[in-house]
Amino acid sequence: MAFTLNVNGKTHTVDVPGEMPLLWVLRDKIDLKGSKFGCGVGSCGACTVHLDGKVTRSCVTPVSSAVGRKVATIESIGDSKLGQAIQKAWLDADAPQCGYCQAGQIMAATALLTSTPKPTDKDIDTAMVNACRCGTYGRIREAIKMAAGMPTADTREV
Repeated sequence: MAFTLNVNGKTHTVDVPGEMPLLWVLRDKIDLKGSKFGCGVGSCGACTVHLDGKVTRSCVTPVSSAVGRKVATIESIGDSKLGQAIQKAWLDADAPQCGYCQAGQIMAATALLTSTPKPTDKDIDTAMVNACRCGTYGRIREAIKMAAGMPTADTREV
């Protein structure tokens, strides 16, 4: 069946089954490779995208549920000032180690800072539930605070 999607502000028509996960449509049909496959059950967050501005696990979201909605992927994050600030903070805080989960982490952080521009540690803990196998959670927290223009405690190892 043909589905028309708004992805990163562009219209894409794809001919796929309605139950196909949005992740595979993004990666295999639209050629946006930033969202990653991690667990396949919506737990790890490597596949995180925004659907109408809300954090969404694309590996468990059927493409049919994205029709008529705005899909944003990591590829579009740098289009906004907030996204640029988050990308810079991620680099300045040296947040990624292996980098596999970082697209999902950045998508979650962007949604957090959009809704809560000056998050508390509790806000960060509540919003940032994506898994990081390298354990760079301290640096991720630092990057979020940097992007928000808040004081940070340098958590990097020397």
